[in-house]
Order: sequence, then structure tokens, then C-alpha cells
Amino acid sequence: MASSRKSNSSSISGKVENVLREQVARGNRLVVALSGGVDSVVLLDLLAALSAQAQFALSAVHVNHGISANAGKWSKFCRDLCRLKGIPLKIVRLKISREPGVSLEAAARDARYRIFGKLKGDYVVLAQHLDDQAETLLLQLLRGAGVKGLGAMPVIRDPAPGITDATARRVPRILRPMLDVSRREIEDYARENALPWITDESNDDVSFDRNFLRHEFFPLLETRFPSYRTTFLRASRHMAEASDLLDELAAADSKKCIVSGKLQIEGLRELSFPRARNVLRYTLAQQGAILPSTAKLEEILRQLLSARLGSKLHIVFGNAEIRCFRGTIHVRNTNPFPDMEWRLAWHGEKQLVIGDLGGILKFTPRKGLGINLQKLTENPVTIRVRQGGERLRLDSSRPRRSLKNLLREASLPPWERETLPLMFSGEHLVWVAGIGVDCAFQAAAGEPGLMVEWKTGRRSGT
Repeated sequence: MASSRKSNSSSISGKVENVLREQVARGNRLVVALSGGVDSVVLLDLLAALSAQAQFALSAVHVNHGISANAGKWSKFCRDLCRLKGIPLKIVRLKISREPGVSLEAAARDARYRIFGKLKGDYVVLAQHLDDQAETLLLQLLRGAGVKGLGAMPVIRDPAPGITDATARRVPRILRPMLDVSRREIEDYARENALPWITDESNDDVSFDRNFLRHEFFPLLETRFPSYRTTFLRASRHMAEASDLLDELAAADSKKCIVSGKLQIEGLRELSFPRARNVLRYTLAQQGAILPSTAKLEEILRQLLSARLGSKLHIVFGNAEIRCFRGTIHVRNTNPFPDMEWRLAWHGEKQLVIGDLGGILKFTPRKGLGINLQKLTENPVTIRVRQGGERLRLDSSRPRRSLKNLLREASLPPWERETLPLMFSGEHLVWVAGIGVDCAFQAAAGEPGLMVEWKTGRRSGT
């Protein structure tokens, strides 16, 4: 990828160009997170200059948090700037709701990333830079973070594990091409190119931890350690490497602890406590759970290691919960179970994404297999959950049996039985996920059939 501007390898444009050359392919769709501040305005300008020759599609997204009285003016600024450059812009307005113990800054950040995960594109490009990296490292250190937290921000980050499984679509990756660029370089570039930008008045409020470091602490640190930014960056990369090695160890140890894709208590007991803790942390992260504190994680592990085979251990933390069933550890999100009256109509779609049940139903026509399509559609087809009393006859040579007993024999954990999708034709139970098709609705040889597959998201019960 050649820059359309003259630059050497040490310039800001050269640094960004080098990152894009390594990460971005022709035809990729890049979405700039545009706040209107100098960092994101410079990033937009750089990418606009590179997009035509590098042949990637460029658009922008502006998140209006509604916190500042000037938020509307910032949205208008971003709209006018993108219109001038001919860059498509999406404006998203949010209403931030804070949970107890969560700062306004953290709540706004989490809301932004949820928006980023819903965008259509290959990358969401953020303007975070070398100074942001230093601030993040020190804040994490002050919070007592482990090596993963001290690894600070990577140039590229994949979406949280499990997201694509639950939504059946690709989630854009996070790309930060300016992590080697200082705030001073960014501001110099903006002035040299006469770029306009807006200033968020909250950036001067030193009651925010990050602003305190930026305005009070780092200027003093720089007088004694002028190269602290690059030193901190080097330290954070060492931590990121250590974190990767711990993940590799956890992945190797997990092979001894996992049966049929699920973590087993007995396997954890064979590991030393630090390695068992590392496996548990890794597993929770893989499931997309918000990781608990070190003390909470150790408490959870101790409860798991001391649990008996028939234990009904149930631990809730953050956005997730842990349950045990027959020595197997299940991690799921804490969304409430659907009401027994819940139902969803099927009108011939190839798939149904069912967020309430944490998975996807896929429908594949197959002659002579699965459900007799003609019989199925003689009455309205609905997807429901158990209400109790349902019965199913899987084999014409055997009697009809209660669904309760069939589920118990299938060794499904009790909580999973409440979120299994059941397919009805009118009031006739036709199919149950993981159990099968009622013999009265089974497709015979040569008849149009329908195979139904239920795939759960990785956080909904793995």
C-alpha cells in the first residue's frame, strides 16, 4: 500500500500506513469511530487519503452519549465533516445507564463497544494512541490488574468469543493503527493540515482518573523520564506476551479437564491451584464472561474444587453464572429464563436467531429425512418452551412418553431443559431439540422433509 502523501517511515502517516499494510486487505470495510476530537479527526483524514489507493471502503460512526450539553453540536460537526469528505456517517444516540459501582466513563465505554459490535464492517478503527496506551497501563496497574490487564491495548483485537455463535454474523474486529503515535504528533499533524476539531470540556475535568494522570501526573513524570511513553509501551508488550503464554498453558491444561467440550471438576483437581485458576479464568474469558476480581475468582475455584458430585452449586458474578451438574461445570449468561407462555412463529425461514433462548434454529430441506414438511405446515408452526405435561412418541413400536422423562434420560442439566426449543404444528408437539421428531410427523422415503438443528451460543450453557 503506497501513501498518496509524501512521508517517511517515521511520520504519522507512514506509521498508520504500515499498520494498514499488515492488517487490511483490499475490499475490506473500515468504520472510523469519530468523536470529533483531534485524534479521530486526524485518523479520518489519514484513512481518507489512503482508502482509494489501498482499495478499502471507508465510513464512520459517531456515538452521541447525550452526557454533555454540547453533544448535539458534536454530532453536527461530525456530520458536516464527513459530508465535506464524502464519507458515509452513521450517528448513534445513546442513553447511558449506570450500574452501582460502575463509573460514568466505564459505562459510556461499554455502551460504545456494544455499538461497535453491531456495525457492519471488517474493522472498527479507533484513534487511541501512544499516550492513551501509557494512561491505560498505569490505570490498570493502580487497579491491581493481572498480566492480561497490564498488556494494555493491542493493535488489533478480535470480538469477544461467543458473539458470532449467538448472532450468526461476523462481528468487526477492533483496529488501532496509531498506538505508536504520540498525542503531540497528532496535534502537530492537525495544525499543519489545518484540520478542524472539537474539544470535549470534560477532558479538563481532573476528577476523572484518566484526566488526572494526563494533566497532573504525566507532565511531572516527563520532566524526569522523558521517554516514559515508549518505555511503558515496551512493558505492556512484555505483559501481553506473558498473557499469551498463560493462555497457551491454559489451552493445554484444558485438554486434560474437558470432556465433550465441557470443563470437569475432577480435571481441575488434578492441577495445581495456580494452574487450575488459570484454566478457569481462560474458560470464563472464552465464554465472554466479565472476569471477576482475583479474590472472587479464587473463591469460585475453591467452591468448585470442594463441590460433591451431586452438588447443585450456583455462583453468580457480573454478567455470568456458573452451575454444576454431575461433575461438569456450565457457564452461561444471566439472562432470565423466558416465560412459559413465550412463543415464536415460524414462516419458512432458513434460520431463526432466538436471543431469548440463546441460540439459532436452522432449517434444511432434505427429502425423506426429518420432519414431514406437508404435515408440519397443515397448521400454524410455532416454537415454544416447556410448560409441563408434554408427551412425545419417537418410535411407532413404542408408547408415547413424557418429555420430562425423555429429558432426564438425555442427561440434560435442569436449567437447559427450560430453554430448549419445542416445535409445534397447531397444538401437536412435533420436535424437541436434542430429543427428536414425533413418529407421526417423521418424513418417509421420498417425502419432502425438513431437518431442524439447534445451535446454542457459547455463553448460553457451555
